[in-house]
Parts: sequence; structure tokens; C-alpha cells
Amino acid sequence: MSLTPWKILESSYLRPKFRQDKCELENGKILDAVVLEFRTWANVLAITKDQKVVLVRQYRHGTKEVCVEFPGGIVEKDEDPLEGAKRELLEETGYTAANIIEVGRVYPNPAMQSNELVCYLATGAEKVSAQNLDEGEAIEVDLMPLDELVALAKSGKFPNALQLAVLFHALVYMNRIA
Repeated sequence: MSLTPWKILESSYLRPKFRQDKCELENGKILDAVVLEFRTWANVLAITKDQKVVLVRQYRHGTKEVCVEFPGGIVEKDEDPLEGAKRELLEETGYTAANIIEVGRVYPNPAMQSNELVCYLATGAEKVSAQNLDEGEAIEVDLMPLDELVALAKSGKFPNALQLAVLFHALVYMNRIA
């Protein structure tokens, strides 16, 4: 048996970027599927010249917690994901990096989101300016040794799945995971 995409019978928008599709499945059943049409995201695991990871702490309303994350965010329309990653790193932290490379791509939630997250590893990061935050952002910058971050992830205190995906892809690239 081979799986095939569902047949979309009709689509409507409940809100901008919040689409509901009436779909016919292979077995003839009808299903209403919700799709969130988000743009591409980019996150950067940036390592400073003295081998510290540049992290951000910010309040996340979905969990009602202050979360530790990698710098990153939405890639603007018609913006290359690499340029978006560089922009977000600079805006959120004031850091730039000599070398930034893509280490992976993941779908945040393919069951109901249309976007992808592009994961980057940056080395040689250095602070070059103050933060330039968006109106709704309140972000603290934190530096942490990579091994301490890995220990934090192992302990469950770095629980954001997308951030773990970035960490995983960077560690694989650095040959820290076989």
C-alpha cells in the first residue's frame, strides 16, 4: 500500500494564516484539517571565540515561563534564511559571527504547520553592538559553556523541542554525536 496526499475539497480561512481544509481521505472519509501557515524560522547556535554559547532568555506565553533559547525567529518575506539568522542573532543579542553554516532543517509540526525551521551553527561569535529588539520583545542574553548546555538538555531543563533540534544538528555537525 502506498500513502497518498489527502484530496482537498475546499479551503477557508478562519483567520489570516489559519486555514481549514475539508479533505477526503483515501478511504473516502471526510476530515476537517487545520493548517497554520507560518513562515520559515531560523535559529542559531552561536559559539563565541572563548567557546561559550550565546543564549537568550525570554518569556513565552504559551507555557507562561521564561525560556532559555537560541537566538532566532521568523525569516522575513523574500529573505534568505541565512540572512534572517544573521539578522536575528544581531538584533536579539548584539552578536555577529565570522562563520555561520546551515546544519539542518526540521518541520516544527507537520501535522498542522506548513513551515520549517532552519538550524545554523555559528562560530567565532563576538559582541559588536547593543540589542535592537522588536517592540514586543524583552530578551536577556546569557553565555554558557556548550557542555553545560548539553547537561541542561539532559536534565530536562532545556525542554523546547525546536531548540533541542538545533542543538542536535549542531552537535552532529561538530562530531559530538555519532
